Amino acid sequence: MASYDATIPPGGEGKITLALDTKGYQGKIKKAAAVYTNDPQAPKMIIGLIVDVQVPIIVTPRYVVFNGIEGRKRTQFIDIIAGFDKHLKLNPAQFSLEDKMDYRIVELEKGRKFRIHFSNTPQASGTFMGFLNIRTNYSEKPMLNITIHARIQKAG
Repeated sequence: MASYDATIPPGGEGKITLALDTKGYQGKIKKAAAVYTNDPQAPKMIIGLIVDVQVPIIVTPRYVVFNGIEGRKRTQFIDIIAGFDKHLKLNPAQFSLEDKMDYRIVELEKGRKFRIHFSNTPQASGTFMGFLNIRTNYSEKPMLNITIHARIQKAG
C-alpha cells in the first residue's frame, strides 16, 4: 500500500509512504514501487524495499503439493525449523487425510529442525485437500497448520 503527497510545488519536497503487510510471509522479501513524475530529468524512479521477516517457526515449503499415481508410493516432505533460540517441540494434533496419506515426523537437529514426510497410501486416488495440525511449545505460534493439496491419478 502506498500513500503520497499528490501535489509538490516546483523545488519543493514531498513524502511517499510504502506499507507492507508481512502476515503470512517468512524470510527475505523484496518489493519495489515505481514513482512517476513530471520531471524530465527523472520521469520514473524505482523505490526498493527489502525486509527480513522473523517468524518463531519456519516452515519450508509452506504447504504440500502432492502428485502421484495410484498404487505407487510417493513421498514429499517439508522442513520445520525453530526461529527462536529455544527448543522446539512438535506434537501432532489432527490429520484430516488418514485414509489417503501417511506422515512421519523426523527430528533432524534436537529441538531445532524437523522434517515431515508425507506419503500416499496404496489405495488413494483422486484429487483431495486436507491438513496436518501440529501443536508446538512456542506461545508465539502454538499451532502449525500444514495444508496438503494432492492429486493421485488412476494407474494405467
